[in-house]
Amino acid sequence: MEEKEGRIAVIGIILEDKTQAEQVNGLLHQYGSYIIGRMGLPYERKQVNIISVVLDAPSDVISALAGKLGRLQGVSSKALYSKKETGKMVDNESREKGDSKNTEDRESEVGEAEKGRNGTRKK
Repeated sequence: MEEKEGRIAVIGIILEDKTQAEQVNGLLHQYGSYIIGRMGLPYERKQVNIISVVLDAPSDVISALAGKLGRLQGVSSKALYSKKETGKMVDNESREKGDSKNTEDRESEVGEAEKGRNGTRKK
């Protein structure tokens, strides 16, 4: 099980060819264990879709995803990295086997952090 330093990053994606949406979503699904969140904005007037994806992952994982996305026809992507490292992370193969936290675990932690003093969630 290999551990690498994690980084927070945003991958910006511009989708000019809507026929590639399935491939883009497939890649994002493959890297889902690293994705903190995503936001998609359809810009219908210009006939493009803009997607931002926030990840907590090793640098090589982030660059691999951005590269795979950018090689798709009609898709542009760039990664923006935080300067702060987030600590040691288990590689993706180990994550998929359940050796590390997954998205549900992170969401549970966020939910716990959002609880107020009286034990109820803040609104």
